Amino acid sequence: MFIPLHDTNSLKHIKVQYVTIGLIVINCVVWLITGPLASQNFANATVLGLGYIPALAFDYAHLEPNLVLVPEGATYVTYAFLHTDFWHLASNMLFLWVFGDNVEDALGHLRYLIFYLLCAAAGALVHGLVETSSQAPLIGASGAISGVVAAYLLLHPKVRVWVLVFFRIPLPLPAFVPLILWILQQFVMLALDPRGAISWGAHVGGIIAGLVLVVVLRRRDVPLFDRTIVTPKAVVPATAAVAGAEDVNAASPRRQTPWGRPS
Repeated sequence: MFIPLHDTNSLKHIKVQYVTIGLIVINCVVWLITGPLASQNFANATVLGLGYIPALAFDYAHLEPNLVLVPEGATYVTYAFLHTDFWHLASNMLFLWVFGDNVEDALGHLRYLIFYLLCAAAGALVHGLVETSSQAPLIGASGAISGVVAAYLLLHPKVRVWVLVFFRIPLPLPAFVPLILWILQQFVMLALDPRGAISWGAHVGGIIAGLVLVVVLRRRDVPLFDRTIVTPKAVVPATAAVAGAEDVNAASPRRQTPWGRPS
């Protein structure tokens, strides 16, 4: 439906989104090791050993001992660091890059990491409840990313977000417009196509977890439904620009772009 490109939302409590950057790096490294740089046998083994398989979680099937890579139950999280191909990885990491930093800012580094992993686990759980006997491995960070998107909606519904609508038209919209539509789409698709190629159940599980956990884990001084439209530091207010136009032009000969600071 849409692709996020950039948001005009500066960080208030942290200087650098270390956890978000770290998660992106880890996902990319794991994809390289288990994808382009891996043999077919190794890739298949990691998907079976690290992916979330509902039939295993609910004791409908058992994995051969030589394919077990992590303790039982760990796949509720490990699956979220595997991706099928570059575009699967790129789309998830783009959502994480645009929305993750401000959620990390609102929660703090450690609580944000806990939040991310719990959203991933919730996504796997709902996927498993929808397809209890499925032996197909679930992989991808979509469950965790869905939780991040839901949290961002509660925290900053009015912040302007540049999105590529229908993959063609770039528009700056209040965050609640594309995010509410996206969240509704996940619930509708789960009802219409619960066992399709995309795990809508994982998305819905992550969304529910994100909505609940952000209320519990956010900093005490961080409100929900923030009404303040945060302007990037790179953007000069109109009054200041008029009052000191000569000084600004002298200090920065390059013209400001509408994008501000990348989020």
